[in-house]
Amino acid sequence: MTDVTPTTIAARVVEAILAQKLAPGERLGEQQLAENFGVSRTMVREALMQLQARGFVEVQSRRGWYVVEPSAEEARDAFAARRIIEAGILAESGRPLSKVIRKLREHVADEKRAIAGADAATRAFLLADFHVCLADQMGHRLLCDVLRDLTARTTLAATLFQSTHEAGQSCSEHAAIVAALEAGDMKRARQLMLDHIGNVEEALEAEVADSPGADERLRATLAPVALPRASR
Repeated sequence: MTDVTPTTIAARVVEAILAQKLAPGERLGEQQLAENFGVSRTMVREALMQLQARGFVEVQSRRGWYVVEPSAEEARDAFAARRIIEAGILAESGRPLSKVIRKLREHVADEKRAIAGADAATRAFLLADFHVCLADQMGHRLLCDVLRDLTARTTLAATLFQSTHEAGQSCSEHAAIVAALEAGDMKRARQLMLDHIGNVEEALEAEVADSPGADERLRATLAPVALPRASR
């Protein structure tokens, strides 16, 4: 594997979280990661330290690195931050450019195809990525990395607390947001987004899900998500 850096390794781990291929509490072995990416353990350790600083992994004494298990309070904080940012993105008045709408409609169409297919990882990634795509298309590129991290945090919470929010419901809510944008109704789009985030948060169950954490799954887990076309 060429051109691998600590940043690209960290990005792959976050992608796996968004695709729900990495579960809270799952172990990330340094040696396995090094072999998977064809790099030194020093480079892997640097990537893990980046992820630790971003709040995605933690190191346990004499045990190694693990994906974090967010508390209920941390999950609420992440959802609250998403409301502030995503409502702000949709607070501007005026009709978005047709190119923005076209890109978002393509994204929703990709979601529908993934839901109809059998690839759960692609489905989960696309549903999460819609929010990053929206920020990007609305011209808020500086917020994309922030929103990607926040969405990954809420994805961990959804995995940990057994979300009952169905993929089809998320896709329908995304489509409604895009329709409001196409109609130039920013106020409605903003409210639909707030409702959508609230629906996802409310779907979290009280009991914590079992975390797999089998080391042998790591290589397959960190394989790139099979996205349709070159959408992002």
